[in-house]
Amino acid sequence: MAETLTLALAQINPTVGDIDGNMRLVGEARIEAARLGADLLIAPELAASGYPPEDLVLKPAFQDNIEAAVKGLAGETADGGPAILIGAPWRRDGALYNAALLLDGGAVAAEAMKCELPNYGVFDEKRIFTAGEAPRPLPFRGAFLGVMICEDMWGPAVARRLKDEGAGILLTLNGSPFEDGKPGARLALARERVAESGLALVYVNLVGGQDELVFDGGSFALAPDGGLCARAPWWTPSVGTVVFRQDEGLWRPDAGSIAGPAPRLESIYQAMTLGLRDYVEKNGFPGVVIGLSGGVDSALTAAVAVDALGADRVHLVMMPSPYTSPESLEDAAQTAELLQVRLETVSIEPAMKAFSQMLAGQFHGMDDDVTEENIQSRSRALTLMAISNKLGYMVLTTGNKSEMSVGYATIYGDMCGGYSALKDVYKTDVFGLSRWRNENVAGDALGPDGPVMPERVIAKPPSAELRPNQTDQDALPPYEVLDAILQCLIEEERTLAEVAAQGFEEKTVRRVWTMLDRAEYKRRQAPPGVKITRRAFGRDRRYPITNRFTDQV
Repeated sequence: MAETLTLALAQINPTVGDIDGNMRLVGEARIEAARLGADLLIAPELAASGYPPEDLVLKPAFQDNIEAAVKGLAGETADGGPAILIGAPWRRDGALYNAALLLDGGAVAAEAMKCELPNYGVFDEKRIFTAGEAPRPLPFRGAFLGVMICEDMWGPAVARRLKDEGAGILLTLNGSPFEDGKPGARLALARERVAESGLALVYVNLVGGQDELVFDGGSFALAPDGGLCARAPWWTPSVGTVVFRQDEGLWRPDAGSIAGPAPRLESIYQAMTLGLRDYVEKNGFPGVVIGLSGGVDSALTAAVAVDALGADRVHLVMMPSPYTSPESLEDAAQTAELLQVRLETVSIEPAMKAFSQMLAGQFHGMDDDVTEENIQSRSRALTLMAISNKLGYMVLTTGNKSEMSVGYATIYGDMCGGYSALKDVYKTDVFGLSRWRNENVAGDALGPDGPVMPERVIAKPPSAELRPNQTDQDALPPYEVLDAILQCLIEEERTLAEVAAQGFEEKTVRRVWTMLDRAEYKRRQAPPGVKITRRAFGRDRRYPITNRFTDQV
């Protein structure tokens, strides 16, 4: 039996459907693994197809291409270099599995199928994959590898069976999306599997953005006592090795480099930046266009865009109306200057007058109300979409989760766009993230090192500026109250009585619940955005639009 085994953790950023490109990433990682003296390269869950492939994986032509590409990659292992353990959709006996394939000696040497298929939140694997049964360790160069795939590690059954069947090391291929607080949960669950089995564990995760999901990396290795021996960087592709040695019948990893835990606000900011960057890059947009209002939401969105793409790929437009304050004009100009982005100005007053004249007959004898406010928002949307059509740039919306929760947004107005960096970020976190970015910069950010918006943008009362002296708190509870209630209702699914028992006024709780419920039709028509919380709107939280259920405080 071998006394040492060197494993390379390939934390890569594949693209769904780019089979050839994904294979190149794995091949390049294998070259680096060979340079580092690795015996086995471990790639993440469904690295061959990209993750999550959703219904794309059901296409027979897609399955054919995956099989051909994997066999081609397997052929490269005939050179005597590192073997490869790669995640891929794989057919066997007429069924389709989420598989881990061991490529060695020029062929697909062994297979392991995912047993526990998640069917909650953003995951719906039961509708596209068949669950594997009776997992067994894979023999490899004198060791027995207990291979698990993501959800297999989240419960004890698969690891227990692999241990009973003689596994010496647990290897977990993962496609685990980021959400606030999740990195600590992953580590805790891995330590539970180690404590139950007494085996060392290696966890290899994806990195990068895929539609609304973003993967944070942070791959790691645990010793049989649960000690953290190595952890890859967060938010960036990497290939690193962990050397395992036989010691009294156990495989133990040598101590290696350990990336420190990322602070909460920094992690959220990195998630927004990487999610936006990959959405733009992987979909081939040349840049983005943003309506800069002088408020904190659009300023933070602009900062994320510049950090993700660079100032030359961000187009900022100020669209004042008669209700736009001089302070907002100044704040927008200073924000653009700090971000080193050109700011253009297009007044929407001519559009407002045109619509007023067009609709004069229809609205004769009626007072101005929210209709005229929404016309302003939709005039701005039309302006941004016209610029988008001319330049090919994608429009970024700037609304946050607090606003989207209660419908404080104009459908076909400020909700109009192709992507939203703040979609799953509560307003209180918008303030915190803005202050964080004014004082910090992420290592791979393409924006300036210093502040990115004036302090007044963060400190002043938020306002849509659609009528004189308007503030958000004319229509909403204070954001610290609103966000606390929303988290109880959305993330925790508490009843109205339970929320009121937290010390909130019953009428305020009822009002927020009603707004949340009634805004579902708007959210169905909102653009995608980066998932940050445990229950993002969309695939995480799926409520009927037509819904007459009423709760009681």
